[in-house]
Amino acid sequence: MNTVTSLYPHLITPAGAARSIGEILVASGRLSAEDATRIVQHQKVNKLQFGDAALALKVLTKDDIDFALSKQFDYAYLTELDPGLSPALVAAYKPFSRVGEDLRALRSQLVLRWFNGNPMHKVLAVVSPGASEGRSFIAANLAIVFAQLGERTLLIDGDLRAPPAGGQQALFKLEKNAGLSSILAGRAGREAVQPVPGLPGLAVLSAGAVPPNPQELLSRPNFGQLLITAREQFDVIIIDTPAGNAYADAEIIASRAGAALMVARKNRSHLKSTAMLARRLQDSGVALMGSVLNDA
Repeated sequence: MNTVTSLYPHLITPAGAARSIGEILVASGRLSAEDATRIVQHQKVNKLQFGDAALALKVLTKDDIDFALSKQFDYAYLTELDPGLSPALVAAYKPFSRVGEDLRALRSQLVLRWFNGNPMHKVLAVVSPGASEGRSFIAANLAIVFAQLGERTLLIDGDLRAPPAGGQQALFKLEKNAGLSSILAGRAGREAVQPVPGLPGLAVLSAGAVPPNPQELLSRPNFGQLLITAREQFDVIIIDTPAGNAYADAEIIASRAGAALMVARKNRSHLKSTAMLARRLQDSGVALMGSVLNDA
């Protein structure tokens, strides 16, 4: 028995049971064993939940309680103490915020409309007509909330035109190794997919080096084979794309995926351009799952 639990028996969890909030916070260094004792005493006297008692004593913050609950319920997210990823990944750093709630609501709609257990309904392209409309932001955060749901999730950066230091590589601060372009050119394999530390179940495939022939690479059988293999290994595959009205890449990717989610940005996206892209996708047989208005 370790020193903490032998001195403070109220923190001992029976074998096979989930750890208590107090145990989790003491083990993580967020709470001292002495303060845990104070909380438990206050909890018993006032007949409160552990978290409510801790907040009343001002020993813990709501963030501390949320952190412990996430561990109890196996809900992975990151804190400011884990600065390994971009703060733009709201679903990872602020899952209980309004944006986090909106992302989970979007996830629920996609589960109902597309990710419904059909083995051919595992891939979704995230598209928008123009630049800087939030495709990468939505794709990345959507992949995170699916991983938090317990789904084996793969995020593919299909924007083969962006600089290597941008896109999903920048958001997830990935190592600069082979990416999608290398796989499509036959110069790399499964090793290019990188797991995301702290977010179990999530893996990212960066775009890789900018090739001179993005459309040709995406049109090759290698891309279709990659998605076939990914469907066997993952439950959800989200693909980021370049601007739809600037290049045909997004249409090629969406056609391979079978479904697309349209992203528009408040005060930036043009309705006519968005409608044109939606029409082209539907004419190509792509199932349009809906649209997201990004007001960030």
